[in-house]
Amino acid sequence: MPKNNPIEPCDTSQIHSIDTPEGHINFAIMQTNFWVGDIAGNVKKMKALALSAKSQGADIVIFPELSLIGYPPEDLLLRPTLGERVRSAMNELAQIDGIVTILGYPHIDHHGTFNSAAILQGGSQKGFYHKQCLPNYGIFDERRYFKKGFNHVLFDYKGTTIGLLICEDIWHDAPIAALKNEGADLVVVLNASPFEIGKQAKRKEQLHAQATKHNLPIIYANTVGAQDDIVFDGGSLIVQADGSIAHEGSRFLNQLIMAQFNATAKTFDTQVKPPIVLSEESEMYQALVVGLRDYVNRSGFKGVIIGLSGGIDSALTLCIAVDALGADKVYAVMMPYEFTSGMSLEDAAAQAARLNVSYTVCPIHDAVAGLRSSLAPLFAGSTPDVTEENLQARARGMILMALSNKFGHMVASTGNKSENAVGYATLYGDMVGGFDVLKDVYKTDVYRLANYRNRLEDDPVIPKRVITRPPSAELRPDQKDEDTLPAYDTLDAILKMYIDEDLGYKAICAAGFDPDTVERVLDMVDKAEHKRRQGAIGTKITKKSFGRERRYPLVNGWSIKG
Repeated sequence: MPKNNPIEPCDTSQIHSIDTPEGHINFAIMQTNFWVGDIAGNVKKMKALALSAKSQGADIVIFPELSLIGYPPEDLLLRPTLGERVRSAMNELAQIDGIVTILGYPHIDHHGTFNSAAILQGGSQKGFYHKQCLPNYGIFDERRYFKKGFNHVLFDYKGTTIGLLICEDIWHDAPIAALKNEGADLVVVLNASPFEIGKQAKRKEQLHAQATKHNLPIIYANTVGAQDDIVFDGGSLIVQADGSIAHEGSRFLNQLIMAQFNATAKTFDTQVKPPIVLSEESEMYQALVVGLRDYVNRSGFKGVIIGLSGGIDSALTLCIAVDALGADKVYAVMMPYEFTSGMSLEDAAAQAARLNVSYTVCPIHDAVAGLRSSLAPLFAGSTPDVTEENLQARARGMILMALSNKFGHMVASTGNKSENAVGYATLYGDMVGGFDVLKDVYKTDVYRLANYRNRLEDDPVIPKRVITRPPSAELRPDQKDEDTLPAYDTLDAILKMYIDEDLGYKAICAAGFDPDTVERVLDMVDKAEHKRRQGAIGTKITKKSFGRERRYPLVNGWSIKG
């Protein structure tokens, strides 16, 4: 249970109090985040936000999917006291006077547990709707917890018939078609729609299709913020019946969106100033910032500690950490060994100074020598190999974890998706940490994001040669990543087809890649599953991330070429 659940301010810079002319309804869409499991804190927050919306002239306030308990609540839904807690919370929320409140909550009765939306007004619950389409793919596991709803729910307010849907329902035709057939003038959709690259464009396309097909305006209220490895990016939408966008919420920001509905014309007013359109690099970067920020702050850590190597992965991780938490909560440690270049030392120090973070140099010569000495009798007669190289990484991991234990800062690991995919990392070495910031970022995208972050300021935050020089683990003389791996352009193209698109050996070869290279890469991916299973979580940004979305048996007899 978190120590507190502060009422985070919503952006109201575009908002002013508005009167409600005859035949109009003022909606307040609360694009904000709720802490998973903190029902009491979430109730307090909803009450404050509802009263704020009321003071600005709202008739109806809308909160996102499962806002009462947060999303995704996972096995908290199985706790025996949940039903009692929910009923008490709903009774308290029903006492909000002078405004209709629509919110998401887990409905529990003798039929089971449902992902539901409630309509509260005048001291009581006027109705509820149970989600009909339960997603059970990707990060979603709703059929494990919820029963399927069957009833269509509409309610009248000032002569307007409003239908309710929840998230996945709007991606299928039957639920909205049923509301239209039963006389809906407007549809409200509560959402906890997670971010992935390009997701906002897909939402707009889907809402345009549904609005125009059924000639219905749609309010799409989405949550924002991060929960574990999932980020919600907001971007709430209000779409006219002709599919045009009347209002769009900012991305990755808490926001109160006020919109007025003309019940006669069945149209919404349009926002004065649309939000800034984010580039792909910008939305990726913002997702990584929000993911780290919320995980660290809600876990109760004082800050983060990062092993700064002078390479591009740790350099980008340091930038994200500073942007997420502030320089005063970020600590960088350079742990050089005999193979660490002077260039790496210079670049790490320069970046730490540029970002104004606490920076320490802690050489690992003695630690590695101690390990070698302890192992010497056991390694007698054997030839040095990657084992000795890995001692360096494990010495660094041990130092980082010791600093974390001593001072209370979470270790932020720096491995990217390409390295995690093929196992190009040392278990219990550079993989240690509580959160892997770049876990779902391919190496080629690491370069894109590094260049993007540098473009934001006149004085680059990542030294130029960190980006331009060939990447190296620096575990042996003159080592380069491409001594072990294919060129990252080739590697990432193969990985995206195999991991994100679920294509196999034959299909990837047919796309023009060298068969021997494809076989080698796929073999490395499959053999590294045991490493990934033990690695830290990290923010999901791609179509298919490691962890929740891609779960393979550790031991299996599957043939790559079969």
